[in-house]
Amino acid sequence: LGVPGWAQHSSAGSLLLPLPLPLLVFPLSLTQEARKPHWWRTYREHFVEESDPKDKIDIGLPPPKVCRAHQLLERKRVLRELRANSEEERAARLRTARIPLEAVRAEWEKTCGPYHKQRLAEYYGLYRDLFRGATFVPRVPLHVAYAVGDDDLVPVYHGNEVTPTEAAQAPEVTYEADKGSMWTLLLTNLDGHLLEPDAEYVHWLVTNIPGNSVAEGQETCPYLPPFPARGSGFHRFAFLLFKQDKPIDFSGDTRPSPCYQLAQRTFHTFDFYKKHQEAMTPAGLAFFQCRWDDSVTHIFHQLLDMQEPVFEFVRPPSYHPKQKRFPHRQPLRYLDRYRDSHEPTYGIY
Repeated sequence: LGVPGWAQHSSAGSLLLPLPLPLLVFPLSLTQEARKPHWWRTYREHFVEESDPKDKIDIGLPPPKVCRAHQLLERKRVLRELRANSEEERAARLRTARIPLEAVRAEWEKTCGPYHKQRLAEYYGLYRDLFRGATFVPRVPLHVAYAVGDDDLVPVYHGNEVTPTEAAQAPEVTYEADKGSMWTLLLTNLDGHLLEPDAEYVHWLVTNIPGNSVAEGQETCPYLPPFPARGSGFHRFAFLLFKQDKPIDFSGDTRPSPCYQLAQRTFHTFDFYKKHQEAMTPAGLAFFQCRWDDSVTHIFHQLLDMQEPVFEFVRPPSYHPKQKRFPHRQPLRYLDRYRDSHEPTYGIY
């Protein structure tokens, strides 16, 4: 058997000699054309440019100052205690150990949790639509829960679904705050405006909150339940917590109570923050997704006193190439694409 690329003699003392392989030589003009910079961007250039965090402005609170040496000493101390605890070791070996989830979540909130929340918010496009690309790390844990019935609570995490029926009443909002601090709480719908594509609807706005007592703050805009229109898909609802440096006059942002005119609830978070950016800083974030259910019809008819809009996705017409006069090796139903009537041609002959 011959070996490709080698020459073989038929004599007893045959030798295998390598044959010269063909060398592919490209013209110099093609190489220069490939390395020449073009006006269009490659996929890699577009991807790096869009996801580079250095180009985004951080408008949030500064990171806490943590001594690295003390942090390492604390970790070593915890490891020594775990290794010295024979009961925990035995429970882990027998698979009977109990993990304190509350303590794990509290530790997650203090360490990498804020950065995970930031990545989720960037994934859902919240920073892009709320602050036009500016970003912040939600360093203050914001806990929001809707009361359903007497005992049940529906929490708001970071992108979970909450129905309009569950969000019919104002939620319970808790967060950690120092004594004497001032806060602002905002709930806005990023995708629900019926007339302006870039506008929002403000559903709740409480300003000048002393500490973490939301009930004692000024309700600048009363709470309105979510009303995602039928057929419009999922809507993003974001809770934003701002930390105030001092009491702020929000008289220009006050809405009447009750406020059932959608024109009065038209809102732009970017303009609102730009107006008061010298005295407040975004600190906390929680958001959920919401879509239509039967309670939305009641909101439109009873509260907003208007007809309920219904949307339907209109699919684009199917593309068909130009009809051939002699469609070689095509089935008979090929002609159905170009007929005005919907009556099929197959099965009638």
